[in-house]
Amino acid sequence: MNQPEIFEPGLILPVGTQVVTRAALKNANGEMLHPRGSVGVIVDVSSDQVQTYQVRFPTGGEALMKRQDFAVRKYLRQATLQRLQGIDHTTLLAYVKYRCVVGSRAYGLDDDDSDTDRRGFYIAPPDLQWSLTGAPEQIENHATQETYWELQKFLMMALKANPNVLECLYTPFVETRTDLADELLAMRSIFLSRFVYQTYNGYVLSQFKKLEQDLRTKGAPRWKHAMHLIRLLLSGITVLTEGVVLVRVAEHRERLLAIKRAEMPWQEVNAWRLSLHHEFDRAFMESKLPDRPDFERADAFLIKARRSML
Repeated sequence: MNQPEIFEPGLILPVGTQVVTRAALKNANGEMLHPRGSVGVIVDVSSDQVQTYQVRFPTGGEALMKRQDFAVRKYLRQATLQRLQGIDHTTLLAYVKYRCVVGSRAYGLDDDDSDTDRRGFYIAPPDLQWSLTGAPEQIENHATQETYWELQKFLMMALKANPNVLECLYTPFVETRTDLADELLAMRSIFLSRFVYQTYNGYVLSQFKKLEQDLRTKGAPRWKHAMHLIRLLLSGITVLTEGVVLVRVAEHRERLLAIKRAEMPWQEVNAWRLSLHHEFDRAFMESKLPDRPDFERADAFLIKARRSML
C-alpha cells in the first residue's frame, strides 16, 4: 500500500469513485473503524477549496477524508501490476535486432537543431514473452530519441502500412542489423500494397485538419507539419507507382525546406498539396501493387524469429 500515486490536487474526483485508505481510520477513543487498505466509495464531495470527500464503506460506515488520505483503487491496481511486472526496459535494449535513423536526418531535411531519431525492433526473450505480464510492445528512451517495437508489434504496424515503420525498413541509415534483420529487409516489399493509399490518406487528412485549425486560430499553419504533409504525399505516390518507400526527398528538398522555414506562402503550399493529392488518387487507381500485404510470409517470419530465441 506504499505505492505512490501521482495525482493533480485541483482535480475533483466524482461521486462513485472507488478508493483505498492510506491509513487506518479510528474513532475518538482510538478504536479501529477501518484498517489501512480498506475499500470505500465516494458518496459526496464538498464544494469548498479543502475538497473533503465523504466515503462510504461496505459495512455501512462513512468517514470524511482529504484527498491525500486515500488512493484511487483503479490507479493503485494498475501501479501494483506494473510493480509485479518489474521490467527494467533498459535491459531489453540488449535484444534490439535492428536499429536505424529516421526522421529529418534520414529525409535530408535536418538542420543544426534537428534531433537524431532512432527506431527499430527487438525480440523479447521467451521467459518474458510467456510470462503473465508479457513483453512490452515498445521500449523508449526519450533522452536519446529512441523507440523500439517488439517484433510482433513492428510487423503488425508494417502490415497496416504505418509510414513510420515502413520508413524504418527503407531508410539508408542503418546502425544495427543482425542476420534476422537482414532477412526481414530482403523481404520488405511484402508490406507494400494498395492498402498504403488508405493508411497514408488517414495521416494526411488528420494532419491537414490540424493545419486548418491553426489557420483559423493562429492565422498561420505550423510550417514543419505542413512540410511533412507534403513529404508524406510524395512518399505515398512513390510507393504506389514504384513499389518502394521514398525516404530521402532528393529533388524536392529545397521546396520542402522553404515550407519549413515559412518562405513559401500557404496558398502555394496548399496548391501543391491539392496537386499531389490528385496525383496520389491516380497512382492508386493505376497501381500494380497487390490489394493486401503478405500476411502469411510475415507470420512465418515471426514464428521463425521466435524460435531463434529459444
